[in-house]
Amino acid sequence: MIPDSIEILLMLTLTAMACSLLGVFLVLKRMALLSDAIGHVLLLGIVIAFLLTADLQSIALIIGAALSGLALVAIVEMLARSRLVKEDAAIGLVFPALFALGILLASLYCKNTHLDIDRVFFGIPELAPLQRLIIGPYDVGMTSRWIMTGMVIVNAAFIAIFFKELKIATFDAALAATLGFFPILMHYALLGLVSLTAVTAFEAVGPVLVVAFMVVPGATAYLLTDRLSRMLLLSAVIASLGAVIGTLIAQRLDINIAGAVATVLGVQFAVTFIAAPERGLIVQATRRMKQRREFFETMLLIHLLQHEGTPEQADESRLDGLHEHLRWRPRDLGKVVRRALGREKVVVRDELLWLSDAGREQARGALNQVS
Repeated sequence: MIPDSIEILLMLTLTAMACSLLGVFLVLKRMALLSDAIGHVLLLGIVIAFLLTADLQSIALIIGAALSGLALVAIVEMLARSRLVKEDAAIGLVFPALFALGILLASLYCKNTHLDIDRVFFGIPELAPLQRLIIGPYDVGMTSRWIMTGMVIVNAAFIAIFFKELKIATFDAALAATLGFFPILMHYALLGLVSLTAVTAFEAVGPVLVVAFMVVPGATAYLLTDRLSRMLLLSAVIASLGAVIGTLIAQRLDINIAGAVATVLGVQFAVTFIAAPERGLIVQATRRMKQRREFFETMLLIHLLQHEGTPEQADESRLDGLHEHLRWRPRDLGKVVRRALGREKVVVRDELLWLSDAGREQARGALNQVS
């Protein structure tokens, strides 16, 4: 038998992969909030299914939860397509209403029934090993591990089979419709899988961690690549790595696994947000600084070009008076001049700045772009 700690690690890794693959499309469609909304409305489906079956062990509870997620999607889409409210506002309008309805029904008709709502909403991965899949005399492991294995296979197969359709429908729904790819059908199929994946993972890991798996890895991967195929792969790797590291940290420090994994995912995003090779804050700051230096250097070169060969050159190009003509601080001018000298764009002769051939070419190129 596999030790519980290993089973929990496998279950979380599979959950991370199943959620993160679909999460990429939610991030690209700007529907990340939908995963959180589904996490709240599942209570309504659970309560209604229980009222119909009176059986806490019935699979109807899972089906009801999944259907409540689909109902949320359908209502949100209906409101968004009316163009009276935007999609994010529609989500914010619908899920509190459905969530409140679920609480109302539970408080009215399930007062003496233990639905284990705390576990559903907050998730306790440490308790997942208690739910076992028994086949005949054999205990084949955690139920949630096998369920999430199935969801990984289903989600990966769906993306692989309909990759082209999903890609075009995600980035250009009008083109997808023109090409006959049925973007609406793809949209509902994708969100139906999101709902089913979320519901199957909620009992084991809770909606907070499900939302983290669906949103954070996809958002992190988005900062690292522009290619959808790479984004999907990176998202799965980032989610799995966060699940493994978070679980090991939690087991080592004896703390809540869900909280540790969500924290690791957040740290991964923060590091990527700061240090991503193309879109990170460091690269952006460096790029802006470089653009600023190039701008001021170009302004200096244009100023020298405009007065080159004129009677005013002796005054306008003097090192000790340039800052007044350009209205720059002497210290800033000194930095720009030193950079231009180092790049051989200007030379100093008789206390005047003269353009080199390279500097003259750069100044003329900048003027041509403006004109």
